Amino acid sequence: MRFRIGLQAQFFAMVGFAILAASALMVLFWMRQQEVQTTVEGLSRQATDQVLDANLRRRADGTAEQLAKALVNPLYYFDLDAVGDLAKSTLRQPGVRYVLVYDADGNILHDGTADIPTYGRRMDDALAFEAIGARELHAQTTRDILDVSAPILIGGSRLGGVRVGFDRTEGRDFQQAAMTQLRQQIRDLGHRQLLAILLLSAALLALGGVVLALIQRTLVHPIGELADSARAIEAGHFDTGMPVSRRKDELGDLVRAFGRMSYSVARHDREIRRMAYTDALTGLANRLAFREMLDARLMQLNGAGRELALLFADADDFKRINDTLGHDAGDEVLLQFAHRISDTVAEMGGADARVARFGGDEFVILVEDGDVRAGATQLAERLVQVLSEPLVVQGRQVFLGTSVGVTLYPEDADGATALLKNGDIAMYQAKVAGKNCYRFYSRAMNEAVERRVHLENELRGAWDRGELRLVYQPVYRLADQRLVGAEALLRWRHHEQGVIAPSVFIDVAEQSGLIDTIGPQVMRAACGDAVLWEQARAADAEPLFVSVNVSPRQLRSGDLARMVEASLRDAGLSPDQLHIELTETAVISDEAHASQLLTRLRSLGVKVWLDDFGTGFSGLSHLRRVPVDGVKIDRSFVADVLRDPDDLALTTAIIAMAHSLGITVVAEGVEKEGQYALLRERRCDLAQGYWLGHPLEMEEFLALVAEEVVA
Repeated sequence: MRFRIGLQAQFFAMVGFAILAASALMVLFWMRQQEVQTTVEGLSRQATDQVLDANLRRRADGTAEQLAKALVNPLYYFDLDAVGDLAKSTLRQPGVRYVLVYDADGNILHDGTADIPTYGRRMDDALAFEAIGARELHAQTTRDILDVSAPILIGGSRLGGVRVGFDRTEGRDFQQAAMTQLRQQIRDLGHRQLLAILLLSAALLALGGVVLALIQRTLVHPIGELADSARAIEAGHFDTGMPVSRRKDELGDLVRAFGRMSYSVARHDREIRRMAYTDALTGLANRLAFREMLDARLMQLNGAGRELALLFADADDFKRINDTLGHDAGDEVLLQFAHRISDTVAEMGGADARVARFGGDEFVILVEDGDVRAGATQLAERLVQVLSEPLVVQGRQVFLGTSVGVTLYPEDADGATALLKNGDIAMYQAKVAGKNCYRFYSRAMNEAVERRVHLENELRGAWDRGELRLVYQPVYRLADQRLVGAEALLRWRHHEQGVIAPSVFIDVAEQSGLIDTIGPQVMRAACGDAVLWEQARAADAEPLFVSVNVSPRQLRSGDLARMVEASLRDAGLSPDQLHIELTETAVISDEAHASQLLTRLRSLGVKVWLDDFGTGFSGLSHLRRVPVDGVKIDRSFVADVLRDPDDLALTTAIIAMAHSLGITVVAEGVEKEGQYALLRERRCDLAQGYWLGHPLEMEEFLALVAEEVVA
């Protein structure tokens, strides 16, 4: 009864408030009309100003940029007549107040007039400072002037610049007419709004009386019953009794639908709870269920002097299954994986052991019976053994293996979050150790992970801080021992730790994804340096190439060709002077994709070399299917070529086979004169190594290039 009276009171209040509000609006409307008109007019004026300025800015930018390009040759040859013709032509354009062409020091060379009264004077107006220093298109405004300046560049050198001043006062007449029309439209709109308010107030008053008479009989009581039932469901009483109605209208349908919904909610609640705690693919407990169970077990074990172990099992190279056989095959592999884990845990884990799938190819096992450390060790060994056995998927045998990380409670941590983190760290260390093995968590592992994270954070800003730099190892032609190019090598001198080995930070960059940022920076820098080499050589000298290593992650990204093309274009380097080096293992891991990408690179004119050839177990047959211009014999073969007949035979075979396919052969790691002589005898094309030259800083390499020119 109280609820029914409250609803009526609320409705009375709403109707009264609506009537009062309508009356107040009629009074306030006239008071606010002038203020609204002024505000709208101001905003409209501001908007038209912005539109006019934007149009003028686009025109000014285009005029200044076009004029700057047209002035390059006249200014380079100091042809003042040509400069004057261009300036006069621009000055005659509508709305142009002035044109100033100036040299790199800001001295005026031409102002578009016949006698050039300002010639030789340094620009000293309020806008001159920013215009002189601008290295790109630059705009400045005063109340009546839009000043746009553009540098005049040739190559990387700045010859000077041009300033064009445009009149901002044009268009004011158009704006004034538009504002007059807008004011009249606002007045008309105000009259219509007032009439609408009056009509609405009258209609609201009449409607309120009619609806109030019906509201109690048709809505209040049924809604009250539904509200009581809804509160019961909200409290979790899904089986509570529902109101019954024989009404044939929508409210009756609502009451009956509410009853059916209550039954359905009770049924689905049970199903949802089951789904929320179960992995859909394997039927195992999921992360949420395992975490709740783990929290409960830790509360029971707190202070009881008992232990438990968590084992994190992660399939090795599972992504390869999805990439090669498809996701359906991947799901089948995960099912077989889960069954083997469940069977092994049921056999060895004890009655209280639990298995959960945390997502992807990661499974977690809880063990707490008997000697926990010994039991976890035996279970981990058995899991590694069982999961390394081949799986049969779609009629094919698949070999995966697993990496297992083990953490103990309370030895390693006394909380669920820390235990889960430690288990993940131990599993990662098992993968680092070579995969298909297990590792127990130790605090040293945590420190190693923290060091790696710290190294990754430091690497993020290393290029901008100038800590990363390129050095160049010379590459010589064996036939005449002439310098033909250099390999770009990345080095990192940390501001605190000193020199960090490339084998360390390149791996961090690859796994963290930073190589996607560092790789293009290296490519652009190497192309720019190669252009400087050519400027230091005689015009008729043989061009030098620069070879740049590309990581497997860059090869998989699909943007490599566009990045290379942009780097060549920005640096102005001829494509045939850039060699891209890819490791053999990166290419053969996805030969179809790599072949397509390498074909696109070669279509640009870039040469492609296969690095570390002979270490990927690919065989020479791959040279017929992968479009490459050269192979680099791995240094491990060159190192023993003088004393190991097998390495000599393999090296000779690589050279002969590559030459038969028209492929250049490069030997790396040449550190002895005998190696050089033997490779030359076997007709190897190019070589690099410490005997020929150490990696050099840019200045040192330029000096070497100069010596070659003199020689």
